[in-house]
Amino acid sequence: GSAESVASVSADDVASLLGGVNGTNVVVVGTGNGSHEKLVAEAEKAYGSLSGASGSKAVGSVADKSAFIGSDVRIRYDSHNTATIALGFEGASWTDPKAMPLALMSTLLGSFSKSDGLGKNVAAAMCQEVADHELASSISAFSLSYSDTGLFGMVATAPDNKLDDLLWYVMPNFVRLAHGVSDEEFTRAKVTLKTQILASFDGDVAAGEQMAQQIGTVGRVVSLTEMMAKVDALTMDDVKAAAGDVINDQDHALAAIGGIHELPDYNWIRRHSYMLRY
Repeated sequence: GSAESVASVSADDVASLLGGVNGTNVVVVGTGNGSHEKLVAEAEKAYGSLSGASGSKAVGSVADKSAFIGSDVRIRYDSHNTATIALGFEGASWTDPKAMPLALMSTLLGSFSKSDGLGKNVAAAMCQEVADHELASSISAFSLSYSDTGLFGMVATAPDNKLDDLLWYVMPNFVRLAHGVSDEEFTRAKVTLKTQILASFDGDVAAGEQMAQQIGTVGRVVSLTEMMAKVDALTMDDVKAAAGDVINDQDHALAAIGGIHELPDYNWIRRHSYMLRY
């Protein structure tokens, strides 16, 4: 936040936040060379006095699903020569069967940054087009999961006079996921997704963070073997079905800031969320 917003935080605000911590939303994970019994004893000493939440729910379940509403927020600065935009569709929760296909879809769309050593030599088709036409300094697809829902989309930073062209290339690449990609792209994306999963467990701290997240969302630790098997089991039909549910003719949420005078309006983007194919 800003200096003003940080300075405005009071002791009561911190106390109110800590008041929401209870035994049902605390996870203690230990990794590396240590004693399990000692960790349990120390955790009991530190957190044993925490009370359970009233009306607590099972891990991995939600009381009410959040409502995703198509929206458009734009903050325009004509003095800026670049703009940052985030475009998102309603994604999948941690326990939704679409979560893994959406993760693969974000890998298919890929990421690109001018500061990367690869330059324009990126594998993902969308990023190749963005790099070749110099439409953005960086672009990255994402798939975020929460307890009840998720977000799937992309974030990009681009010159103010290339936003229209950027969306012209981005939207077809999103929509084509609902109609299928080449076998080469599909195979490469699965290998890349496996690499990303393995990298997220690289080191004791990273592994601990992943384990804590899994316990807090799905209620157990998912082994790497199981995750690799889930990636291997994905088919083109899984991707097409997930993209059909999430992207094809669906509302989106957009946030943009900077020199956005060339950014297409909501209805243009909404119209380009599907193909007219007969």
